[in-house]
Amino acid sequence: MDAAPPRPRTRTNDPERTKSDILAVATEEFSAFGLSGARVDAIAERTRTSKRMIYYYFGSKEGLYLAVLEQAYADIRSVEADLALGNLAPAEAIRRLIDVTFEYDEAHPDFIRLVAIENIHRAEHLSASETIRGLNLSVIRSITDVIARGQAEGVFRPDAEPLDIHMMISALCFFRVSNRHTFGAIFGIDLSEPALRARHKRMIGEAVIRLLEAR
Repeated sequence: MDAAPPRPRTRTNDPERTKSDILAVATEEFSAFGLSGARVDAIAERTRTSKRMIYYYFGSKEGLYLAVLEQAYADIRSVEADLALGNLAPAEAIRRLIDVTFEYDEAHPDFIRLVAIENIHRAEHLSASETIRGLNLSVIRSITDVIARGQAEGVFRPDAEPLDIHMMISALCFFRVSNRHTFGAIFGIDLSEPALRARHKRMIGEAVIRLLEAR
């Protein structure tokens, strides 16, 4: 894998910008090489900073990796928070959440790889983060509200579980990105092909809505 070019010199009198630049490069490094394979030296070189500065901000390589995870989850939860699902009819809200999750995962393969890497580590680092646990409660609260409204209107089944719906949406959208190379090689297809991509997005929406519909 070719090394990415160094980023423009970071202004050392702007700590927040410096940390943001380090996190952006570290996201690429960790998602490409994992926790063990990523090199802090490479991150320092690309951000025109130093290992000493990185450790000053993040404490250690593991601290930087955890900060990358926290930022990755904060980014997707922020996108979800902007959806204003409470303003949409229940079924429309679920379809909107699926659409945004699908497109976000497709556009952010680094996030998918980071989650896969952390699963290899059995969520050891993620489990130590109160920040990540707090962030991820927000999407469950949003889905809970949408489902409750759908149940009150008689359009969603009474035994629908918000966490199950979140898992189903996450799994179907995640798989297309995490397994696109192996799935494509085995079956001779390109999951990025526009018509197939559109069909899969519709399929996910229909599957989740069918599961939620009142019988």
